Amino acid sequence: MFLSLTLICIIASGVLGAMNNATKDAIAASQKAKLENAIKEVIPGFDNDPGTEAYEKDINGTIFRIYPAKKNGQAIGAAVEAVSMNGFSGEIRIIVGLDEKGKILNYAVLQHAETPGLGSKMDPWFKTDKNNQNIIGKDLSKGNLKVTKDGGEVDAITASTITSRAFLEAVNNAYAAFLGNTDGISSATNQTDGNSAATEQTDGYSGATQH
Repeated sequence: MFLSLTLICIIASGVLGAMNNATKDAIAASQKAKLENAIKEVIPGFDNDPGTEAYEKDINGTIFRIYPAKKNGQAIGAAVEAVSMNGFSGEIRIIVGLDEKGKILNYAVLQHAETPGLGSKMDPWFKTDKNNQNIIGKDLSKGNLKVTKDGGEVDAITASTITSRAFLEAVNNAYAAFLGNTDGISSATNQTDGNSAATEQTDGYSGATQH
């Protein structure tokens, strides 16, 4: 009886272990495919393998991963993974496509935990040709992007100023990492004009889920 129970436990453990490994492999494969698609989306036209040629830069303790894009052996830009920890709900991770001169070709949001219906709008918002929302084609060599509330030229997402600041911070960080410019990387300190992220009130909205 004891041997039977032991055998059952061993078999069950083996099955659970195999299922766990299979799940991890599936998640890893899904994340890899998402990243590969994002690279193609943000910097099209390359004929090399940016994933294989990718390299990392450690700038002020923050790791940036850069995927160089080439066409016929010539550099045409790069896709840069960048992050800001200053989102309304913490980390915002994006990938930005830049040409050789620092012009934004496209971007994709890889990870965030922003408020659904508000901060989560960052993916389409900054690509929309409306007022001063669109950042595609902006030349970052001319200076960092800022929301209009901070004296910049980019319209923040309605009721989501904190998310907008953090998103643009990540974009600016991507360009600084692309250049290898240590001084250009924004600090991880929140910039909320003295207001807590949980209590900021902008654009007529208030509350812990609106910013």
